[in-house]
Amino acid sequence: MKSHCTKLWMMALVIFVAVSLLRAQTQSDLDEQSCGQFRKADVVLNGTYAKILKEYAKDGQFIEKLKTSQRAWLAFRDAEMEALFPKTNKQVEYGTVYRMCHCSELQTLTEERTNQLKRWLDGTIEGDVCAGSVKNAQRDRLGARKQSTIAKRTSD
Repeated sequence: MKSHCTKLWMMALVIFVAVSLLRAQTQSDLDEQSCGQFRKADVVLNGTYAKILKEYAKDGQFIEKLKTSQRAWLAFRDAEMEALFPKTNKQVEYGTVYRMCHCSELQTLTEERTNQLKRWLDGTIEGDVCAGSVKNAQRDRLGARKQSTIAKRTSD
């Protein structure tokens, strides 16, 4: 009986170790996962930026300033990454985790920028005296409803 329990225990341990090894990730896997998450965040950022350009297309002065702001943010992002990882030979200085950490930091900065840009899409509330170029969300929604109602009436 004792021998049987020991064999079962050993078999369970072997299965556990085998499953653990199958789930183990290499540094390359972790790098790819981290960089993949950054790439996804970058796609979202670029989509947000494109929507703003489209929605505010009639405001040339704003578009010019937004493009300047985005170029400045890209320069900031790159400088921030260099400040975080200043050594010339980054792989040697920071080790095999460098690529993963680099992509993770890029993802964080990119998501922060996306959140900054979203205010132009989300709009602001009536009476926000500091909104600047950000459209009034409530007024824009009401305007869209009115246009939709007018379009329906004219098509009937």
